Amino acid sequence: MNATPPESILARLEAIIAARRALPPGSSSYVRRLLDGGVPAIAAKISEEANETVAAAVEPDPAGRHHLIHEAADLTFHLLVLLASRDIAWADVEAELIRRFGTSGLVEKASRSQTQPPNPPDPPTPADP
Repeated sequence: MNATPPESILARLEAIIAARRALPPGSSSYVRRLLDGGVPAIAAKISEEANETVAAAVEPDPAGRHHLIHEAADLTFHLLVLLASRDIAWADVEAELIRRFGTSGLVEKASRSQTQPPNPPDPPTPADP
């Protein structure tokens, strides 16, 4: 029997986020409210969730483990919202992970410094009068 595997929870969340994104601005939806705030609002929420994830990671015992799982789920959800706000699908992130798979982290990081353009120079400072 060829049973179709269940849809992943990430794909289901992406679909829900896409549906909320299609709502008119100002709609009564947490996701829509985040999207209405733009990337700065979503990034602030991700920063908050990342800090909570790191704090939970150092908590001991099973309660700390549970808290870490909870915060990692929050962080992942908000990352999906950010990606959707930039029209990036989770499949694009997976493709990047696949591209990197089997490459040493040190080698991959070194290759990024060779392929990325350098930072732009600082703007000139005004001359003193």
